[in-house]
Amino acid sequence: MKSFKFEVLISLKKGILDPQGSATEKVLKRLNYPVNSVRFGKNIELTVNEETEEKALKIVNEIADKLLSNPVLEKYEIKLLSTEVLA
Repeated sequence: MKSFKFEVLISLKKGILDPQGSATEKVLKRLNYPVNSVRFGKNIELTVNEETEEKALKIVNEIADKLLSNPVLEKYEIKLLSTEVLA
């Protein structure tokens, strides 16, 4: 058995308004920061114990689809951060 640590990055799809990002962008511009765009998202770390990376990734994809993201408004990207062999 192995332990797989994943990062799930969730962001709004293109064309979806981001009021929090827009408000932050306006404040940063007023403070004279040379910012062109601000978009907010979520960063989630999950650790899954499974036999293979493929099985662990399938589980994380299912979790991201069903629970972590709203597929109508958001997209997500999954990155493997680390793998550890369990005793």
